[in-house]
Amino acid sequence: MKKIKELFQKKEKTVDDLELEEGGSKKRELTGFWKKYVYVLGIIAVLFHFYVLVIHPISYWRLYLMHILFGMLLVYAIYKPGKKFKDTVPWYDVLLMLAGIGTVIYCITAERGMAYRMGSNPTTADLIAISIILLLLLEGTRRIYGMILPTVAIVFLLYCHFGQYFSGGLGHSGYSWKKTISYMLGYEAVFGSPMNASATMVFLFMVFGAFLTFSGAGPFFIDLAMSLAGSKRGGPAKVAVISSALFGTVSGNSVANVVSTGAFTIPLMKSVGYKPKFAAAVEATASSGGQIMPPILGSAAFIMAELIGAPYSEIMLASIIPALLYFFTVFLMVDIEAAKNNLTGVAKEELPKRKYVLQNLYMLLPLVVLTIVMTVLNQSAIRAASWGILSCIIVYIIKNRKFSLKEILDAMADGAKSACGMICACGTAGIVVGVLNMTGAGIKFASFVVEVANGHRLVALILTMIASLILGMGLPTSASYIICAAVAAPALIDMGLTAIQAHMFVFYFACISAITPPVAMAAYAGATISGSKPMEVGFTACKLGICAFIVPFMFCYAPTLLWKGAAGDIIVTIITALIGATMLSYGLQRYAGCFSLPLGIIPACILIASALLMIIPGTVTDLIGIAGACVVLIPLFLKKRHMQKKAM
Repeated sequence: MKKIKELFQKKEKTVDDLELEEGGSKKRELTGFWKKYVYVLGIIAVLFHFYVLVIHPISYWRLYLMHILFGMLLVYAIYKPGKKFKDTVPWYDVLLMLAGIGTVIYCITAERGMAYRMGSNPTTADLIAISIILLLLLEGTRRIYGMILPTVAIVFLLYCHFGQYFSGGLGHSGYSWKKTISYMLGYEAVFGSPMNASATMVFLFMVFGAFLTFSGAGPFFIDLAMSLAGSKRGGPAKVAVISSALFGTVSGNSVANVVSTGAFTIPLMKSVGYKPKFAAAVEATASSGGQIMPPILGSAAFIMAELIGAPYSEIMLASIIPALLYFFTVFLMVDIEAAKNNLTGVAKEELPKRKYVLQNLYMLLPLVVLTIVMTVLNQSAIRAASWGILSCIIVYIIKNRKFSLKEILDAMADGAKSACGMICACGTAGIVVGVLNMTGAGIKFASFVVEVANGHRLVALILTMIASLILGMGLPTSASYIICAAVAAPALIDMGLTAIQAHMFVFYFACISAITPPVAMAAYAGATISGSKPMEVGFTACKLGICAFIVPFMFCYAPTLLWKGAAGDIIVTIITALIGATMLSYGLQRYAGCFSLPLGIIPACILIASALLMIIPGTVTDLIGIAGACVVLIPLFLKKRHMQKKAM
């Protein structure tokens, strides 16, 4: 157990640790007054949201303003303007906080008047207040996520103002700065559906994630994965897949997931013989897939529910089969890699005792409660998050045989701190959405895609995939999804897809943009831990996560994969898809795992083609795919049998 314990002790690495290794952290190491300030403010933010969401509702205008204010007050205390700046909070950040407070007070007191003046006849004071909020959002987003998202938002604002200078379909008459700025704080822009989801559902679920960590679920997830797969062939990689799936369903952040579990699993994978780039790719792929893993699919899924007007439980159920296919493929790919290279698992004496793991299965109670409340009881996501948090406290009491108010307050503060980035991302993405609504550019893009596709759904899907991957590069998943959904989803709906099909398609590619070169953020994080080249990790991760590039096309042609249709059709689709995923893995790895035999180039290509045919819904394609697979696998079976007889 010694080696495992040493690795486990090192696993609590954070994104900040990686940044420090690269020359500085974005976050301040706060002490004294400012440390207490952030702690108390985080607790107040959580209590405020619980009060207005569960006990005493207030107007959406006031809720959104207070939501943004809490985010700004936390961001400008926690994050530095740049990595090279000192940890002390400078006077100009204090001024920015005060400007945010003053602006929000003005907007709340002028609520009724601003509602009538927004986008039409704002006063000078209105414009100043709105401009301050926009600038605070942009700067806060830059400090947390870098220049990409703020730059995109600024470019869109310029496009809104200078539209008359654009030719072709993107051109428009242009809007004055007065009209542009005032429109941005409306319910079709910054205060739109993304902010509504952020202020209501997402915030509480991020607090739930902090409480789940406080309950001790993180280490238990790894212990559970170790006990299930640690001793198997290539066990550490399988542990990474399982633990990242479990952890990712809570974190909803691929990079944070890579850092949290990867600091443990990547060195463990390397210790049994996996190449550094492969170990990093496994963790990056599994961690990115964690965002599509029910019951919690990350903040973007809650925004999706808000955008399409569906209950979150519907989104959660629709994600089950695609997530199954994704992780099945990744799991199979790492198993084949282990078989090819004769990689063993971890010695049983180094693993957690199964009895200990079984005794602690109650640690999964919060996830069970969450799922039951949303699906069986059909309650709102807000109520589900509230019950989930309560169950985390119960789990903590059972585990530690005590009640700790301090640790509960710590979890509340941590939840609020983790949410401030999401608040900024949703607000800044709302600027882009506002410009799209104002100028009609989203509709124009949709019309362009439909025109280029010329009635061919596949062409429209490919164009949307490319747009989603490009727009998603370097952006947090929530912001990537918001922008892509506003730009690309309408085109797919115009092509005859349902809203949930179109938005799930965009959502998937927003998630896997984290492993798609050249800007593969999850792959970069894994490469830093493993000591390998980021681009090599990115391309390897794409290979491992190939199913994620195929599954979205599948459920656009076969809604049965989204749990829509007759039970028999759903079962048949799942079986053929799993067989197809298996053949695809064999072909890409050029190794028949079931027979432990290598494959030549031609048999591998036949298996890949057969896999794609089986993955495509339809009886004819399934039969052709099965026939192609048999052409390759039957000779391998006979060869294996001959080898066994010869060995005897």
